[in-house]
Amino acid sequence: MANSTIKVPNIGDLADVEVIEVNVNVGDRIKQEDPLITLESDKAAMDIPSPEDGLVVEILIKEGDKLSEGSPILSIETDAKDKQDNPEPQQEDTPQANSIKEPREQRIKQAPPPIETLNSKPRNTPHAGPAVRKLARKLGVDLQHVGGSGPHQRILKEDVQAYVKAKLSQPFNHSLPSRPDIDFSQFGPTEPLELSKIQCLTGQNTHRAWSSIPHVTQFDEADISDTEAFRQSIKQDYATQGIKITILPFLVKAAVSALKAFPRFNSSLNQTGEQLTLKSYFNIGVAVDTPKGLVVPVIRNADSKSISEIALEITQLADKANNKKLKTTDLEGGCFTLSSLGHLSGTAFTPIINEPEVAILGLSPAQMKAVYDGKAFQPRLMLPLSLSYDHRVIDGVLAAQFTQHLASVLKDTRKMLL
Repeated sequence: MANSTIKVPNIGDLADVEVIEVNVNVGDRIKQEDPLITLESDKAAMDIPSPEDGLVVEILIKEGDKLSEGSPILSIETDAKDKQDNPEPQQEDTPQANSIKEPREQRIKQAPPPIETLNSKPRNTPHAGPAVRKLARKLGVDLQHVGGSGPHQRILKEDVQAYVKAKLSQPFNHSLPSRPDIDFSQFGPTEPLELSKIQCLTGQNTHRAWSSIPHVTQFDEADISDTEAFRQSIKQDYATQGIKITILPFLVKAAVSALKAFPRFNSSLNQTGEQLTLKSYFNIGVAVDTPKGLVVPVIRNADSKSISEIALEITQLADKANNKKLKTTDLEGGCFTLSSLGHLSGTAFTPIINEPEVAILGLSPAQMKAVYDGKAFQPRLMLPLSLSYDHRVIDGVLAAQFTQHLASVLKDTRKMLL
């Protein structure tokens, strides 16, 4: 047995170079060419390899120290006889050597480390150069969790990018700390009220959508004075046929027109968030409030149906919903949802997107307002529009253009024919 002190070899003209990583610990058994420390100058980082095999008995430096050629690094215990009796296999026969001989381009093309590797126990000394560290800081990546595919498990830029991509593809954990169970009866009389199955499912779905989708709501209003006058002029004729003409069928047709003009609204985002599915059909969901909770039956192929046909279908679907006769097929395949509070009160609200759709239109009660027409203020019936949209798919400019289109069509129903 013999002790040997390993020193910094010839590193050119560099002096007082900072130690940014110590790659070994006392008690580690190292082999020749294993990286001991990493030095970083103003221009680059460099590994200092071990010149021989041995057992680390003392580390003489620490991160942040400044070293030059000849500076002692660590002390190792060597066994010359054991090394002679058990010679190292030829380097070309070792898997490590073979991997080092591979061209860098071939190593990069290899599959990134699996997620299990990415989530493995952090290493104390991530092995990476300054450019990789800068990229990791920019992306908010802790290099201790990244597997390296370079020589001696050195972390490359491609490893950081693969780690980020793998993390983004994983489902996000929305779990929050559990709320304490409070006995409210200690404050006064209470009564339990069980939620219906529909209410429970609605709560789960809206919670998931609100947690996973970056919601933004665009508020606007549409002048429906002329549309309302037209509706009033025809509603009695259709009432004799058992068809109730409300403003909702006009909104369904206006939504179809807007979806045709802005196809991105008629899409769904895939689970990786990297691709949209654009739809060529126009199925409009209409939220219906029932005694058991909120349901959203779907009017299929609304683009091919008239105002009166849509009005009749809305009535039929609402009746089925209130009488618990809706089928699963009545609730599937929606492209865009309308949620109307027009029969109640309020000026605006923020509807939650009906996933996997990317937008939903909320409708509040129309109100008479004084609107300036360029010469004088005129009484006009204005309908508030609340458009919530997925900001991963739709930006604010597109959302404003969408509501402007809706307002234009609702102001002049003839545009629905275009």
